[in-house]
Amino acid sequence: MAKKKATKKKSTKKKTSKKQAKEQNSFEERLWDAANKLRGSVESSEYKHVVLSLIFLKFVSDKFEERKQELINEGKGNFIDNDAFYGMKNVFYLPEEARWSFIQQHSKQDDIALKIDTAMSTIEKNNKVLNGALPDNYFSRLGLDNSKLSALLDTINDIDTVSDKEEDVVGRVYEYFLGRFAAAEGKGGGEFYTPKSVVNLIAEMIEPYKGKIYDPCCGSGGMFVQSIKFVESHHGNTKDISVYGQEAIGATYKLAKMNLAIRSIAANFGDMPADTFYKDQHPDLKADYIMANPPFNLKQWRASDELEDDPRWSGYLVPPVGNANYAWILHMISKLSENGTAGFVLANGSMSSDNSGEGDIRKKILENDLIDCMIALPGQLFYTTSIPVCLWFITKNKKAGGDKGYRDRQGETLFIDARQLGHLIDRTHRELSQEEIERIAKTYHAWRGEAKDGNYEDVAGFCKAVKLEEIAEHNYVLTPGRYVEAAELEDDDEPFEIKMTRLTTQLHEQFSEATELEAAIKQNLEGLGYGK
Repeated sequence: MAKKKATKKKSTKKKTSKKQAKEQNSFEERLWDAANKLRGSVESSEYKHVVLSLIFLKFVSDKFEERKQELINEGKGNFIDNDAFYGMKNVFYLPEEARWSFIQQHSKQDDIALKIDTAMSTIEKNNKVLNGALPDNYFSRLGLDNSKLSALLDTINDIDTVSDKEEDVVGRVYEYFLGRFAAAEGKGGGEFYTPKSVVNLIAEMIEPYKGKIYDPCCGSGGMFVQSIKFVESHHGNTKDISVYGQEAIGATYKLAKMNLAIRSIAANFGDMPADTFYKDQHPDLKADYIMANPPFNLKQWRASDELEDDPRWSGYLVPPVGNANYAWILHMISKLSENGTAGFVLANGSMSSDNSGEGDIRKKILENDLIDCMIALPGQLFYTTSIPVCLWFITKNKKAGGDKGYRDRQGETLFIDARQLGHLIDRTHRELSQEEIERIAKTYHAWRGEAKDGNYEDVAGFCKAVKLEEIAEHNYVLTPGRYVEAAELEDDDEPFEIKMTRLTTQLHEQFSEATELEAAIKQNLEGLGYGK
């Protein structure tokens, strides 16, 4: 009897979990609908900052109120206005005018935009870690319709951001909204959002457990968030990770700082938003892990006579002005520690381009034995483009050894063709499943010699380990399809003559059906008065 009760209890818990997930989804959709109402008075490129800034304000306020109540319950009511008692728990202290309760209390007043700006400014002034992260006089400048802003505040007010300790509610909202904003904005959306499944794959490949993580074009900070999630899911210690990033676009720079702040992730984004090539915010950094999604095929990234003697290109040709792909690659190589690994997204053209010396740069990178793995991904993964892209994995040390017992991979590169993987999540966007991500990552780790992932074997149509000599025969082109060969077709044992007879008969039947269908359509059109 006791066993039956236990089973029933487990089943109830499962149902509750599904119900909570459904409620969360409907909440996110309601919030999106409320945000959409701002479109009349705010450009879509702007209103993401409105919504995400308000979600941030609600979250830090909820954390403050929770800690305040905790102090009262502990008999420390005299310290509820002492910021040190909040900082010790990684909670931001908020003066009264910066609290969500104050904003909500005045949400119907004509000066609500000014009050929100004041709250943001007060929070930033009182918490140095948020310096440069929050909107500056933003809501007042936008001239938002008060009724629409008030309605959005009411919707956000329904969020309880801290009650479920196991669920990262605000993180989920951020991910949902960043994805929806990227989809809505099309091309511009990719400046701050990389699809989650792509980030997951890079994290599973490079396994950023311990050391310095760097992203030279960090967007909204999604690579860092996923790195921390990876460490947590594999029972590592997030305190072993240091985060460094850089972002050129001011609004996106703020978004990244907010995104990490709500998750209590300490990060160094440099003193200001800045161009990575012209004003490197981390000139002396040597990173253990690099994760990045640089802008695809960025044109005119430098003036023709500038940066030609930059030490980042030392030993290579100067990257061409017309495309920054190889400038990003060489920049990341210069930032890697001696045992570091980089995983990054690039347009497929980077694997084979021979324009303006790019082929010579690629050849030199291969001769320096830096390319560990190349992955061809399917199309439709990105909101910004439907074209397929590729992942590069670069390391400075392919020798045997290391804490994971790598085998000697010198002079060898792994090619993985994943173009046939993924599933459509809507009519235009594709996503890699967790099982597919694990299959790719395990193949890579097995090839590197990590015992936990078994022995590596080439799989026709999917993966192949290739020596530099063979890559040279292909003119140093890195397209996986050139190397993995075609997958073997299953033999159904049906004799050729019988198969041709069957297929020919089937084809004639389909021709007949097509003729009948054409006649039926004509008849219906005539009945509607559209016949000849």
